[in-house]
This record gives sequence, structure tokens and C-alpha cells, in this order.
Amino acid sequence: MEMLIRLGTGMKVTAEFDNFSIVTDQPPSSGGDGSAPTPFQLFLASLGTCAGVYIASFCQQRGISSERITIHQKMEHTEGEDGKKRLARVSLEIRVPEDFPQKYHNALIKTAELCAVKKAVMDPPEFSISTVVA
Repeated sequence: MEMLIRLGTGMKVTAEFDNFSIVTDQPPSSGGDGSAPTPFQLFLASLGTCAGVYIASFCQQRGISSERITIHQKMEHTEGEDGKKRLARVSLEIRVPEDFPQKYHNALIKTAELCAVKKAVMDPPEFSISTVVA
């Protein structure tokens, strides 16, 4: 898979792939105009939405509606020794309606843990960054 990342005006940066364009920006306090989510916000959203995709698939396979299921995601930050804030914990709370079968509650947790984004964070890839004249 490849993506084309385009730098726009101000702090806008767009990722283009598979006929999609995802625009990011920075808040005014960081030089942007706050017109789109930040890249880090999109990263965090990808954790919860990835878990959601796996849960939706689990429900579809069992003929259970997933429309009233929500995932409440909370992020906790700590300050490192260098004084910089870092992401310390991401908590996902899967909220199901009262009529959701109790026997599947733990299975939903195991299903959410299969998320490919979470796995990539747990076993990070190697990064290679270079500059070329184009």
C-alpha cells in the first residue's frame, strides 16, 4: 500500500490513497486554523474505529444488530522525565444495550483486542525516512 501525502496551505496536510483524501490540520495554538482533526487525533480515532469494525463483524456473523453498540474511548497522558506529555493509556469501554446477549460480553473484549491498529502499536514497525529530489 502506498499513500501520497500533500502539504497544503498553513498547517494542512492531506493523505491520498485508494480514491480517498484525508485532510488534517493543527489547532490555532499550533499555527493551524483548526479546520480538520490533527494527525494524532486521527491515529487515536483509528484505534477505536478499528475495534468497532471487529465488533461489527462479530455481531454480523451471529446475526446480532450492532447499531446500538458504542465504544467510549479515553486517553490518559503522563509527563515524561523530559517534561513532554506522552500517551500512557488508552481505554475502550464497549457499551451494549440491555438486550445484548450476556454470553458474548467477554467475546466482544477478545474481538476488540484483535484490532490491527492496536497490534501495530504493540509491535511497532521499523521506520525509514529519506529525502529525494523530485
